[in-house]
Amino acid sequence: MTGDRLTLDRLLNTGAAWCLALLWILPLAYAVWTAIHPAAFEARFVLSAPLTTENFQKAWASAPFARYFLNTFVLVSMILAGQFFLCTLAAYAFARFEFPGRGVLFTLVLLQLLVMPDILIVENYKTMRMLDLVDTIPAIALPYIASGFGIFLLRQTFMTIPKELDEAARIEGASFLGVLWRVYIPLAKPTYLAYGLVSVSHHWNNFLWPLIVTNSEETRPVTVGLSIFSAIDSGIEWSVINAATLMTSGPLLVAFLLFQRQFVQSFMRAGIK
Repeated sequence: MTGDRLTLDRLLNTGAAWCLALLWILPLAYAVWTAIHPAAFEARFVLSAPLTTENFQKAWASAPFARYFLNTFVLVSMILAGQFFLCTLAAYAFARFEFPGRGVLFTLVLLQLLVMPDILIVENYKTMRMLDLVDTIPAIALPYIASGFGIFLLRQTFMTIPKELDEAARIEGASFLGVLWRVYIPLAKPTYLAYGLVSVSHHWNNFLWPLIVTNSEETRPVTVGLSIFSAIDSGIEWSVINAATLMTSGPLLVAFLLFQRQFVQSFMRAGIK
């Protein structure tokens, strides 16, 4: 009886997993189909339909996607570099130094995780306007430079490193920053990789805040550019819109397929559930 129940549970789990996989893959499969076939086959699934790259060419020529990609690359690089720098220093201080109010300050950092970024949009916009940064890439990046999740994650990793390594490095004459650079950061590389993948993916796909704080093509990331390109009154065919969607999401999909094993292993080593 127990064996039959386990078999039934396994079948139900497998069936549910396949159903979820189909729900996820069908929109992607439709986007790929329409993107690589002429517009006449948007709703006609004929295996003998001719393949074409014309939709990608039209999409690339209809909007400044090269500029959008450059803006997005600069944006995610700026955010990730700032997060690595600030989160590393804060996590090291919380993990290894004793100072008054450490527990209270760390609690405030954790409280940041409970605050939805959308709640702060108005205040963030006021701040960017006061700093005269509206419609700039730094305006998109600044609200995300300090990450409570990043500080918490790196602190937990640093606390697992034996203090004997600190003492050995200090005996060798290393300063506190030298210990951080030569001991803590190398041992936390899986955590940095896991956090970096999450950060890049999130900010590559971020939409609402960049939409509000940018007004020109010179500063828009790909998500905002794609939304304007695919507006209802733009008159663009669905095949061209899907081609543009694949272009903007393609880098993340390719990166995940290429580094899937490292992605999963880094999360496991970093202890992210």
